[in-house]
Amino acid sequence: MANLKEQVVFITGASSGIGAACAHAFASGGASLVLAARRLDRLQAMEADLLKAGAGAVHVAGLDVRDQPAVQSMVERLPERFRNIDVLVNNAGLSRGLDKLHEGELNDWEEMIDTNVKGLLYVDRAVVPGMVARESGMVIHIGSIAGSQVYPGGNVYCATKHAVRALSQGLRIDLLGTGVRVVSIDPGLVDTEFSQVRYHGDTRKGKMTYLGMTPLEAEDVAEAVLFAATRPGRVQVAEMLLLPTDQAAAVHVHRRRG
Repeated sequence: MANLKEQVVFITGASSGIGAACAHAFASGGASLVLAARRLDRLQAMEADLLKAGAGAVHVAGLDVRDQPAVQSMVERLPERFRNIDVLVNNAGLSRGLDKLHEGELNDWEEMIDTNVKGLLYVDRAVVPGMVARESGMVIHIGSIAGSQVYPGGNVYCATKHAVRALSQGLRIDLLGTGVRVVSIDPGLVDTEFSQVRYHGDTRKGKMTYLGMTPLEAEDVAEAVLFAATRPGRVQVAEMLLLPTDQAAAVHVHRRRG
């Protein structure tokens, strides 16, 4: 098992949900954390708790992964202590709307593609060369069941997560022989701000997503991420599909009445 106290972990989209849960999970193992998100105030509010939980050190940065120059600059200007990133949790992502494709909002499409695909690529491109040079590291992409299954109204979001799956597989091939491992953690329904964001802040609609069933919690996904990150160097957890017991497939969900 890897010793996290000797590692630097970089997490995008770390201000809430799965990203924040991953930050706490790695902090409990003593890792030093680089946390990035658009909501810098939330990251700053988390810092003391993460140090108390055991993080070796914490560096926070306001960052929109859609801004390629900002991504590159942030990575290049990291303080010396945080410069050699051992684990990248490329988590920033979102969904917008459930419209049929022919009725879709162009702005929603742009935001999903720019964040889920291009943003992921920008972060990988900035971080992975350093891992290759050191012949060590792990890239963890937070994918989705939507990367292998399509559901009604999920057209563009599912396409972006299919792209993440393809990029994970392609990157794993590209990095063969470098010592750098590539992992894709693909959750089903998780109770986070995800559905609220999908409905542009409509909390009522967001909660309907989980009505009558028990979804995963962000901490469940973080535990899977931590498991993958702490395997011996000979082990690469290539893909992990994580579903709540009440979900069998993207659109097959058991919901209790009453």
